[in-house]
Amino acid sequence: MSRPSADNASVLSYQASTKGGRGFTFSLDNFSNKDFIVKDFIEALSENATPASRKSAPGGSQSQFDPKPLIRSFEHALTRLNSLSEDLEERENELSGAVRRAEAQHNANALSQGRKLNQAIDRFQRLDASLNGSGGEDGYGDTGGNIAVRIGERLDELDRQLKRSNDAKFLILCWQEVSQRGSLETLEDVKRRNDIVECARIARQLLKISARLDPDSNQGVNGNAPNGVKRRPGRSKYPTKEIIEKFLENLEQDLLAKFDDCLRRANYDGMRECAITLKDFNDGSSVIATYVNQHSFFIDRTQLVTDELVEDSETWDRLQDPDAEPPGVEPSLQSLIDEVKIVVQDESTIIKRAFPYYEEVLIRFLQRIFQQSIQQRLEMVLEKSNELSSLAFLRSLQTSRSYITTLVDDLKAHGLTEHPEPVTSQIAATLDQQLEELFVPYFVGSSYIEREKKNLEELYSSLLLKFSSYHEQRRRMPTSYFGSLAQRGKEFAASARDAYMERLDTADLPATQKAMLLKIAGLKEDQGDKKNIETTEEDGRLSIPTAKRMLKWLAEGVGRGLELSPANETPKDVQNLLILLLNNLGELYLETALDAASDHAASQENMKTPPDLTHLPSVQTVTIILHLLQTTIRTILLPLATPNLTIRREIEKQSNATMSTLESKLSNVLNITLTATLNWVNKLLAQQKKTDFRPKDDMDLMAASSETPACQAVVSFLARVATQASGALSGRNLSLFLSELALGLRSLVLAHVLKFTVSQFGGITVSKDMTRYAELVRGWPTSEDLEPGAMDVLVEVGQLFIIKGDALKFKLNQAGADANELKAYIRQREDVSSVDVQAALGP
Repeated sequence: MSRPSADNASVLSYQASTKGGRGFTFSLDNFSNKDFIVKDFIEALSENATPASRKSAPGGSQSQFDPKPLIRSFEHALTRLNSLSEDLEERENELSGAVRRAEAQHNANALSQGRKLNQAIDRFQRLDASLNGSGGEDGYGDTGGNIAVRIGERLDELDRQLKRSNDAKFLILCWQEVSQRGSLETLEDVKRRNDIVECARIARQLLKISARLDPDSNQGVNGNAPNGVKRRPGRSKYPTKEIIEKFLENLEQDLLAKFDDCLRRANYDGMRECAITLKDFNDGSSVIATYVNQHSFFIDRTQLVTDELVEDSETWDRLQDPDAEPPGVEPSLQSLIDEVKIVVQDESTIIKRAFPYYEEVLIRFLQRIFQQSIQQRLEMVLEKSNELSSLAFLRSLQTSRSYITTLVDDLKAHGLTEHPEPVTSQIAATLDQQLEELFVPYFVGSSYIEREKKNLEELYSSLLLKFSSYHEQRRRMPTSYFGSLAQRGKEFAASARDAYMERLDTADLPATQKAMLLKIAGLKEDQGDKKNIETTEEDGRLSIPTAKRMLKWLAEGVGRGLELSPANETPKDVQNLLILLLNNLGELYLETALDAASDHAASQENMKTPPDLTHLPSVQTVTIILHLLQTTIRTILLPLATPNLTIRREIEKQSNATMSTLESKLSNVLNITLTATLNWVNKLLAQQKKTDFRPKDDMDLMAASSETPACQAVVSFLARVATQASGALSGRNLSLFLSELALGLRSLVLAHVLKFTVSQFGGITVSKDMTRYAELVRGWPTSEDLEPGAMDVLVEVGQLFIIKGDALKFKLNQAGADANELKAYIRQREDVSSVDVQAALGP
């Protein structure tokens, strides 16, 4: 082996130099080492016992193993280990003896300290009993402690008596001075020593003495009363009351000056001392007024009261635009409220430190802020908004109240003088009262809801102006659907339009609001004859975006009312707004369009040309708007009226009446349209030639191989009607319309066939026509409103003109109760007199 491994380094360090390198020494310290490993120790002994010649022998050479060196090394190590074991045992015995001696000494010390502790406790108990005045065995008197306490109490009482006697002596001296010499020089000396608080206390006591001892002190100096009556003897010849009151007035001014000086130097202890004394002067109103009036917030803000509002034309335009999202609170008002929040929170801490009656001061401070700073700026904002439009005023009112309400809630949550706890009930009531008083002028009676109604009436009138004008202008020209729209709402529309234009021409509206209303109406301000407004057919059409705008404006008004009106007024306000909506969106807009569509459909019933169904798209629009109206009433308005069951029932009654009227008119339009369509189908069927079902020559036979021209015309017309209906109607309305149309077609065709005699080849033609009609109807989305197989009757009737003999007889037998109806068609066969047909018909 060339070198020992690194793991054996610590063990090899135990080796000691001896002759031949065969010795190995170690001590107890080697075994106490934490790195000691038995395996490494044995390997080190073995390595040390190996002769050097064996270590240096070549790796390939063989040498005989000699155990003697190992034996000697291990014997030497064993001897050393035995020696160390004996030394260790000896040391252990010595340490055990030392421990036993230490334990004995410790026990002795513990007993000694215990006795001393018991002695100390006994002495303490005797001392405590002595101080508590426990009597001796003879029961005479009290001992040490109780006597000391009684002596202390007696000394305190004597000190108070001495102080009272000195105060009484000083008070008598001052009274003699004012009553005999008419002056208060002694008090003036106290005042000059800057002891103003003590001076005020004494002066108030002198005033009480004057009221009792000298009730005639308001009489003259010479002892004569103003009415000539002499003063009673023994009274002072000086007006002591007036002298003392004048002194107190000057003293109050000095106290206020001192309070102001302490305020400027932020000496809160001095402020509190003055405030306590001034509380007896007019109940502290003077010091409170001094503190509030001289506050930097009011001084700085007074210079800003007349500042103009922020001139941001884009913001003001958005404020009066009903289709734009309303902006937030006016910037200058927002800045003021944000500053108020910070000032009140910071000032509350100062007020609590400077005033013992801090709630009174804080209430006065809040009243001044709300009644002066906030109210003045709020009035400026609302006045500016009112100059723009009704909507701008309402939006400003809402945002301002919301922001000020947030201020009140934040102040309550902050706690002010009670921070971090919530404010006291008195402060909370004051904040609520100030908030309420700010907006009282705008919610007197029904003034608010009347503003909301006025705003919506103006917006609705503007929005529907061209719609109404179109009806009026086309009233006498019912040449098309849109020309007949005015038949329904001419009187209502004309009166509404004239009232609207008359209102625009008056000076009742601000110029900006007039411009906005004209913009909504799609008019120019310089338009000439406003009673003959130029309109297009598009202006007379129903528009879903227009209805959505009306509903959106209503929803904004309802949301505003929830925030501004009292909760008990909400159902009534909702009812008022709903009536307005039903009158405009329901009666003026939808009913007018439906009646116009009905008139137009009626005009097509007996036309010599195919009926014009251009009114059908308006039916689909009415359906969508009706759904929007129902959804608005059901999800928004009705839940808000729930607290008042009477009003809720009235709203439901009004809504149901309007919906029933509109749905009835909608059904009437569809029914008239069906009638006009079927009338034209009947006219087309009337063009059927007799030779179509009874061909006589080769040309007629060739024609019999396909549908007849009348059938083709009917199918083409009805396909066009179904396409128009599918584009205008949807859902159940479309399904019902096409189902009724299919049933009407079936009735007309069945009645039509009975008018002709059908030959054998003509029966093929009839069968093809019937099959074509059935195929046409099968392609319609009639859903479940049309019974399955309803049109198969046509196919079966067509087959009656083709089959013969037993097949015909079997067909009649299968018909059951309907056999008599089928026989009527069989009798229209040309070969009805044949034996087979007569046999089938029976007797």
